[in-house]
Amino acid sequence: MTTPEGSGTPTSPTLTPAGEGSPELLALLAEIAAKVPPACERFAEAKDLAQLEEFRIEVLGKKGVLTEMNARMGALTPTEKPIAGKLLNNHKAQVIHALNARKDALEAAALANSLQAESVDVTLPGVRPRSGHLHPITQTTLEIVKIFQGMGFRVESGPEIETEWFNFEALNVPADHPARDMQDTFYTERNCVLRTHTSPTQLRSMMRIAPPLAVITTGRVFRCDSDATHSPMFHQMEGLYIDRKVSMAHLKGVLNEFIRAYYGPNIKTRFRPSFFPFTEPSAELDIQSDVVRGGWMEVLGCGMVHPTVLRNAGLDPAEWSGFAFGLGIDRLAMIKYGINDIRLLTENDMRFLRQF
Repeated sequence: MTTPEGSGTPTSPTLTPAGEGSPELLALLAEIAAKVPPACERFAEAKDLAQLEEFRIEVLGKKGVLTEMNARMGALTPTEKPIAGKLLNNHKAQVIHALNARKDALEAAALANSLQAESVDVTLPGVRPRSGHLHPITQTTLEIVKIFQGMGFRVESGPEIETEWFNFEALNVPADHPARDMQDTFYTERNCVLRTHTSPTQLRSMMRIAPPLAVITTGRVFRCDSDATHSPMFHQMEGLYIDRKVSMAHLKGVLNEFIRAYYGPNIKTRFRPSFFPFTEPSAELDIQSDVVRGGWMEVLGCGMVHPTVLRNAGLDPAEWSGFAFGLGIDRLAMIKYGINDIRLLTENDMRFLRQF
């Protein structure tokens, strides 16, 4: 028997006269008639989708009531199996109809509750979006540049991929020079490298701009080094001043002025002799203050431009002299803000970056 048109629930057909059939068939038919209606009622009583799923498993699951009845059909005769099977399928359709009807009702109620809970009160003030800000390295770079521009230096830039001549040879660092061991280099192709310092831009500036000149350059540099205080990519700033009769006194005056402008007027400085192949004499600048917890800390290298570098730039060392210096922007930022791991500056952790 089919479902009447317009009805949502299948009806139960009369498949055998009452009281006829084997005991197994009669017992199965009686159990179907007794258990299916309560199952439908149980679905209608489910309070939520989770409870409805529990009821579904009890009735239609692998060990459910209807599944067990279906397994008992194996004991029926060949003529009785179609009778019981058709009746069982008809009642199963009733169960599934009841299940789907309750599921649709519960889902509709859950959606209505969700929309009610998530409704927006348009009369409330809006939430202001969080505004961005400059990265601490960018902030430090701009602050350093501003200080040197106030002293008359102009900003120059250069390529990050350099020839070995500009990066090493022209700066008095030939192929067999031990200083190359200090700068573990990334080679891109024959005779080209990722620059290990921003010094090549100083050389390019001397070759392009007639002295006197005062320039600074900032940018990324690259070395094969990585730990808490070193990074394969970091940022440098270098300065160069070329004129007649330039001395170490001019160098010390400029750098002392910069350090006190950046860290504060009470900071102490000292210059220690050092070695760099592109300057002679060479020195390192240390600072001491509460910023470095009372101890001395090296912050930059400097010195008088080596005569060989001047000649490589086309300048006569007998007429022109100058000083140069270089510092790690990341290092200055770490000292100023108390950062103990350089990797924090490139991990893009917003919890860290929002502190600046």
